[in-house]
Amino acid sequence: MTAPDDKIQPAPPVESTIAHASASLLEHLADKLGARASVRAVYGEPVTNGGVTVIPVAETAFGFGGGAGRDTAAAKTDEGGGGGGGVAARPRGFIVIKDGTATYKPVRDPWANIVVPLAALVTGMAAARLARRWAKHG
Repeated sequence: MTAPDDKIQPAPPVESTIAHASASLLEHLADKLGARASVRAVYGEPVTNGGVTVIPVAETAFGFGGGAGRDTAAAKTDEGGGGGGGVAARPRGFIVIKDGTATYKPVRDPWANIVVPLAALVTGMAAARLARRWAKHG
């Protein structure tokens, strides 16, 4: 008679093995590319000149997805898989360290300097025109 610990365990389902392989691959890719999506990798090292240090600040993000599967309904077994990913980085500003004081300087979107004042101007003109119409008819 055999002890309960000596029982032979059934092999894991193929879908489980494929899912584990896909997850392992995605984790490996995230580890490798995540390190490359750092602020230093994208914008460089901090710069010091004349007692002033400038440190770049960025927002980085990365994402991955993938999958694999089998067509078990067909007489012939079909297998397939796929995946993809991406990395993005955007400058957010920089930190200036001078005389022991650190100051954060945000980088503004150049469109914000144009679109916001233009939108305010158009809104003001439209409001003035509406006010004149209401004054005539009211």
